[in-house]
Amino acid sequence: MEVSSLPISASHRGKLISSGYTSLSSLSSVSPSRLSQDLKISETEAVEILKVASRRSGSEKIENGNHAIMNDLDVILGGGIRCKEVTEIGGVPGIGKTQLGIQLAVNVQIPSGYGGLGGKAIYIDTEGSFMVERALQIAEACAQDMVEYDNLLRKDSQACRAIKQPKAFLENIFYFRICTYTEQIAVINYLEKFISEHKDVKVVIVDSITFHFRQDFEDMALRTRLLGGMALKLMKLAKQFKLAVVLLNQVTTKYNEGSFQLTLALGDSWSHASTTGSYCTGMAMRGMHTSTNHLLCDQHQLRML
Repeated sequence: MEVSSLPISASHRGKLISSGYTSLSSLSSVSPSRLSQDLKISETEAVEILKVASRRSGSEKIENGNHAIMNDLDVILGGGIRCKEVTEIGGVPGIGKTQLGIQLAVNVQIPSGYGGLGGKAIYIDTEGSFMVERALQIAEACAQDMVEYDNLLRKDSQACRAIKQPKAFLENIFYFRICTYTEQIAVINYLEKFISEHKDVKVVIVDSITFHFRQDFEDMALRTRLLGGMALKLMKLAKQFKLAVVLLNQVTTKYNEGSFQLTLALGDSWSHASTTGSYCTGMAMRGMHTSTNHLLCDQHQLRML
C-alpha cells in the first residue's frame, strides 16, 4: 500500500515520498526519532504518522479479507486465516498444532489500541494437550510485545494496563475439555447459545477435530453423518457471528498412484467440511514453537505481524 493514500497532510505525504518512504512496509520498523530527523518534523508529528500508518496497515489486510499469521502460513493459506470461514490445519504429531492453537487463543485478545480486536477465544480440547503453563508463557511474551510497542510509539498505556497482565489472557479463553465424541457434538451444538451470550468471542479452536472419531467407530456411515452435521454447524457459526473457526487435524496415509502419501484424517468426505485446508510440514510449523508475533484481529480477520 502506498503512503500517498494515508489520511495525513499533503506536506507530510510529500516529505515521506521525498525521503524514500513510499510504502507502509517502509514505515514498519522506523523509530519516531529517526522519522522525525528524516522528514525534519517534530517527534510528536512523527509519532502520529506512525500511528496512522500502523492502523492503515491493518485495514489493508482487513479489506482483502486476509488474516496473516506468519509469512509461511500466509502463502500456504492464500493470505491467512479468514473470519466467517472454517480453516483446517493438520500435521504429524509433535509438529506444533496445539502451539498454534494456543497462540491464536492468546493473540486474538490484543486490544484495539494495538490494531487488534480485544476479543475472546473458545478452545475445545479433545486430546488433553492444552497446557496452561505454555499459554501463560505466550501471554507473557504477547504482553511484553505490547509494552515495547508502547515504548516505541510513546502511547498512553493506562487504557491497556489490565490486558497487559498475562493471567488476564487466560481468563478470556473459554476452555472445554472433551472426552467422547458425544460430548464433542454436544458442545458444538451448544456453541451457538454460548457465543450469543459472549458476543466478544472471535475465534473457536477445536484441537483436534479428529481424535474421538478415529477410534471405536464401526459404523462409518453414522460417522460421516455426524461429521457432516458438525461441519455445517461450525460453518454456520463462523458466518453468523463473523468469527474464525480453526480446526486442528491429525494426518494419515493414503495410497495414491502407486505410493503412500500423507493426508488430513477423516477421509475425502470430511475434506469438504472446511473452507480452507492445509497440511503443514515440520519446517512450516516448527517456527511457531518460539514465535511471539502478534495476531491482530478485527471483525473481518485475524493476522500476525
